[in-house]
Amino acid sequence: MNNLALIATVLIVMALAYQLGLTRSKAVAGSGERLHSRPGYYGVLVALWCGLPALLLFILWSVFEPGIIDLLVFQQLPPEVAAFSEREQQLVMRRIAALAAGQNVADPQDFERLAASQQARLEMLGHLSMLATMSIVAVVGLVVARRHVTPRLRARNHVEKAITALLATCSGVAILTTVGIILSMIGEAMNFFRFVSPVEFFFGTTWNPRFSSSGAGGQGEYGLLPLLWGTLMVSIIALLVAIPLGLMTAIYMAEYAPAWLRSVAKPVIEVLAGIPTIVYGFFALIVIGPFLSGFGELVGLNIRTTSALTAGLVMGIMIIPFVSSLSDDIITQVPKALRDGALGLGATKSETIRQVVLPAALPGIVGAFLLAASRAIGETMIVVLAAGNNPVLHANPFEAVSTITVTIVNQLTGDMDFASPQSLVAFALGLTLFVITLGLNVIALVVVRRYRQQYE
Repeated sequence: MNNLALIATVLIVMALAYQLGLTRSKAVAGSGERLHSRPGYYGVLVALWCGLPALLLFILWSVFEPGIIDLLVFQQLPPEVAAFSEREQQLVMRRIAALAAGQNVADPQDFERLAASQQARLEMLGHLSMLATMSIVAVVGLVVARRHVTPRLRARNHVEKAITALLATCSGVAILTTVGIILSMIGEAMNFFRFVSPVEFFFGTTWNPRFSSSGAGGQGEYGLLPLLWGTLMVSIIALLVAIPLGLMTAIYMAEYAPAWLRSVAKPVIEVLAGIPTIVYGFFALIVIGPFLSGFGELVGLNIRTTSALTAGLVMGIMIIPFVSSLSDDIITQVPKALRDGALGLGATKSETIRQVVLPAALPGIVGAFLLAASRAIGETMIVVLAAGNNPVLHANPFEAVSTITVTIVNQLTGDMDFASPQSLVAFALGLTLFVITLGLNVIALVVVRRYRQQYE
């Protein structure tokens, strides 16, 4: 039984426990005694007592069991394996794990076959032990909880506390995941700055990481400014496309469009946000790029197929729903009394929109723009396919550029040594990108919060 089937079995047992708890509570209530809570709460409480300890045991077992098995298997290996380097030992353990899983391994040695057989036995024994222990824990929890179904049991309070703890745990997992990502990026970025000084990285104008042997001058040059400028150039072009089109779309949908057209057109526009970015990248590479190149030949301009303009235009189309949908929601939240007051004073509909509605909705609209900007700065697939890969500091949007996201992909592609500056620089770039997008998101949230405080 695999882990997914085991979890499904636990959920089924919890459903049966709920029914038993519900039946027990109804029987107690039918005897003439008044329950503290509704019968459903008792059923949920019995299900929680039955399933949660078993699931907790499963999580702990899944976390610690692989390490214990690896330690037991490694202790049975020949003494000469202990003299191997750490990387060689990891390779041996991976080969043993592959053999234990039934995979093909090139030229397995006798001690590897023996160790794989032992690991398979230990895994089977561990799985059966876990299954037996979880069954015992679930049954004990079911029996104990069912016996405690009495009129004095405050089932609703216990269930609400359990749900509150579950919600807090989910929030904590999300927060700890974010903190873990940040700390890992900071740690690897600090390792990178042992090779390259922060001044050279943040203020350098040349990007040329040479994948050669280390030594004096062998690490290359890691100037961030060409990548940062390429990212900003593509994002600015995207915003120049998305902001006017998105804002005009939002104004029309909120103020002019009839209800039937709004109910059809708004979901269609929002579909653009659900299209995979790789599709946008192919669209830019196959359609928009050749079109711009051909148009440039007609007017005497040299526009490359892969350029900042190509990536920016397609990215602008992609983020139109972010601007239009958020702006539309914000404009429709402007109190109707403001519109009626302006119209009552003799203003036309267009004057009311320009001089009353838009100024009132401006904080929220600015927040929508900043959120769209952060989305554009962090985009990867469109710029990978459509922007080219030319990390040179220039101001020509018709030429290829390289962005921070493209460079991260390039630095982490292939079999890399994560102890070299050529790979560690990806973490420094990711940390820089994270700080930029985080700053934009914080500004957007502050602006939107002020708007909500004003009208709610």
